[in-house]
Amino acid sequence: MRKFSLISLMLLIVSTSTFAGGLLTNTNQHAAFLRMLSRGATTEIDGALSNPAGLAFLPTDGFHMSLSIQSAFQTRNIDASFLTYKGFGGMDPNTGKPILIPSDKPFTKYYKGKAAAPVIPSIFAAYKSGDWTISGFFAITGGGGKASFDDGLPMFDSSAMAGIFQGSLQKYLKGEGPIVTPDMYDINSAMDGRQYIYSVQLGLTYKINEWLSAFAGGRMNYFTGGYKGFLTATLKENLGGTPVMSPIGLDCDQTGWGLTPVIGLDAKLGKLNIGAKYEFKTNLNIENSTKENTHPNDVLAAFKHGVNTPNDIPSMLSVAAAYEFMPVLRASVEYHFFDDKNAGMANGKQKFLTKGTNEYLAGIEWDVTKQLTVSCGGQITDYGLSNDYQSDTSFSCDSYTLGFGAKLKLSERAALNVGYMWTTYDDYTKVSQNYNGTGLSGTNVYSRTNKVFGLSIDYRF
Repeated sequence: MRKFSLISLMLLIVSTSTFAGGLLTNTNQHAAFLRMLSRGATTEIDGALSNPAGLAFLPTDGFHMSLSIQSAFQTRNIDASFLTYKGFGGMDPNTGKPILIPSDKPFTKYYKGKAAAPVIPSIFAAYKSGDWTISGFFAITGGGGKASFDDGLPMFDSSAMAGIFQGSLQKYLKGEGPIVTPDMYDINSAMDGRQYIYSVQLGLTYKINEWLSAFAGGRMNYFTGGYKGFLTATLKENLGGTPVMSPIGLDCDQTGWGLTPVIGLDAKLGKLNIGAKYEFKTNLNIENSTKENTHPNDVLAAFKHGVNTPNDIPSMLSVAAAYEFMPVLRASVEYHFFDDKNAGMANGKQKFLTKGTNEYLAGIEWDVTKQLTVSCGGQITDYGLSNDYQSDTSFSCDSYTLGFGAKLKLSERAALNVGYMWTTYDDYTKVSQNYNGTGLSGTNVYSRTNKVFGLSIDYRF
């Protein structure tokens, strides 16, 4: 059973670089984004992230800052259906190998995963003096918080079922015991993960002339994550309740650093404002600090204590245009491109993407009164997904997002932003003729939900 334990644990931790990820993108760190979604051409303080070159057009010189708090909650579910082995059909006279009989009906189970980041803080600041503006922010720009699959994942269960059957068959052929089928035992497994990317950015904006400005800066990123998982299988009580395989487990923390150069331009042409930003690829390796690894050798050598794994943050291009139709009515459109296909991932997973990620955003806001502004917006996200890219521990789904909210002017110096957004994902169906390496067919239907609420206070000193 040792071979099975090695394979199972490898599956348990494959693609750890993105297990808890996908909850948040680099764009939604301020409630103004949640309420409008398109902020790439803003000239307000949230531009420290979304349009730093636009800070040259802050209305007044002096110190500007903003404090933002968000709460995000997500589900990551898998509707699994896969065949198992039910019996032994003798030895193949041509190959001399055992003939394994698959089940008549697939094993089905709905696996529920929950991810949560209840408190996501962000701080934005800028100081404008004449043509120069220095700005920066602190935020959790990636990762996604914590995720839990309390009932395990289909990749664990299917591999365990196939491994247990094949291990018992070997003993049966030696006359050492009966063949063990899935109806004879219970599997208990779980997987927890957490990921955060803490970022600090600092840069300078220069107003070249009355309508054009430029930005250059850098962002320091600190990655921290952790993964815990286990799997056990025991015979049913009426059959003795004894283990049918060696228990497997993992307790691994990961950390890493990376620097992101950032440049930007802003062109303010009367009622039209155009903002552009480019974030260079961040070369990021995460290092293991492993407390438990049931089998740290052979195929699991990459997860030994001290081993580094690539987890690059992809380069990102943002281009946006905002237009003031009337003094009380404004709208914005925006485009993002994330070059995921050229960002290093664990096990070279990026090679299975068909393209980078494209996002299309639009928003509108209306000043109902001098004190109250209401807004809404939408976003479409299109990934370059493939079956080989998708896995139980790391899957994405194309989506569309809606957001709405309001901005309340508290005084001449202070404003409160409130926003709520939710994302609807397209289900992704993955059909495999070799389900998780078992040699049997199976199907997974991946589905997700996402909801984010945020408050931000902007203040001008």
